[in-house]
Amino acid sequence: MKMNQTVNNSPRFRVLSEDQIEQIYYSALEVLERTGGCFYHDEAIELFKNSHAVVRGNNVRVPAYMVEEALNFYPRKITLKGRNDTRSLHIQKDTVAFGTGSDLPFTYDRQTGERRRTVYKDINNAAKLVDALSNYDFFMSHGIVSDAPNPQTYDRHQFMAMLEQCTKPMVLTSVDGEGLEDLWKMGCLIQGGEEEFKLNPLFVAYIEPISPLKNDRTAVEKLLFAAEKKLPAMYTPCPSSGATAPATIAGMLVQSLAETLLATVLCHLKNPGTPLIMGGVTTLLDMKKSTYSYGAPELSLASAANTDISKWINLPMFSTGGCTDSKIIDEQAAAEQMMNLFYAYLSGANLVHDVGYIDHGTNASLESLVLNEEMMGMVKQFGKGINTDDDHMALDLIEKVGPGGEYVTSDHTFDHWREWFLPQLQDRSDYETWKNSGSKTMLDRVKERTDYLLENHKPEPMDEKLEKELKEIISSADKRHS
Repeated sequence: MKMNQTVNNSPRFRVLSEDQIEQIYYSALEVLERTGGCFYHDEAIELFKNSHAVVRGNNVRVPAYMVEEALNFYPRKITLKGRNDTRSLHIQKDTVAFGTGSDLPFTYDRQTGERRRTVYKDINNAAKLVDALSNYDFFMSHGIVSDAPNPQTYDRHQFMAMLEQCTKPMVLTSVDGEGLEDLWKMGCLIQGGEEEFKLNPLFVAYIEPISPLKNDRTAVEKLLFAAEKKLPAMYTPCPSSGATAPATIAGMLVQSLAETLLATVLCHLKNPGTPLIMGGVTTLLDMKKSTYSYGAPELSLASAANTDISKWINLPMFSTGGCTDSKIIDEQAAAEQMMNLFYAYLSGANLVHDVGYIDHGTNASLESLVLNEEMMGMVKQFGKGINTDDDHMALDLIEKVGPGGEYVTSDHTFDHWREWFLPQLQDRSDYETWKNSGSKTMLDRVKERTDYLLENHKPEPMDEKLEKELKEIISSADKRHS
């Protein structure tokens, strides 16, 4: 018997100490009491007026005890179920899931290579790839449907394009509160009713405030609708250090947390126990290029620190990884995407989104999705850590083989080599084999793999009656906004 042993089942990684987290949290409470935030929504203002908050016009200041009370009511576990009836996404402490990002205005045409506006078919294709690639756990649209009949209803068409080719859980954007209500109605149809949706939500609603400390009408109406229906929602500040947040990571974290805590109080006032997720894209404004950087190491550092904070206050975390500032799939893209994937995974963030983003989150690339599938596999392999039980220590085998022996033919090797990471895209052959096989680059192999999946993967089809009912909701929205 072995006593008092510590075993790491996975590598351990942390950015902030307990004392630093407390400093940031107490500083955020100070911001809420001294500065507060602005809300441009009548119901939100009324809810705050009827509480112990201090309201002056649109400005709301919140005492610390209201924040502490609200945080005690939030669920620490959320489970999503895809339309294939599988409860596959468990959002809980240190359980990591990877997914794409949303609403990219442009995409690279796979025939011409030219950048153009993203359309419905592009969302379909991205959905098919995510459905086929096992390391993606959830799907965001990876584009915005620019060819919808009306910009005010694009979100319903976008959801339909996602549903047609992907069976996995999703994160959705919406135009406004009315749009989110239609998406929720569609989700309830798929899951079998409102009560069933509460138990097994199909998607999380993505909602953004405006940094610094501003909550516009559209964001708040979506947040209040989510709270009313107990719809899982993420309220995700996206501050830009040096532009819409202080030029220090600590200052940005304080402001971002204050923005999140304002949402926790509002949701609690509306309907205690709303499944709320914190997070966002916490990065910097490149002062030389005036761009919002998705490839900066500061993004990874701030996101991992934010994850430390999320665990401390017991809210799930929506983080960022697999994204790049590069305009194409090249060495810069691979370096930046791998770095922020790796640190997001090590941090234990619950939902790591924006995987596959290129060009500061403006361009969609199907090849980028496929390349990141390989990199996520490598990251997950590292996350398995090292097993040190007797079988893995292999002392008897070492003694049996002895000096100068070999392990290739042993049963132990046969039993364990499949535990290794088995690449689908990386080339590990010798030079002559690689040369005789066409000297293909990684990008060549990525393109071939993308072509194959688009041609051959067949997602589980939707029930025809259900599909018709979903389209009736979309058609009704189009008519209202025609």
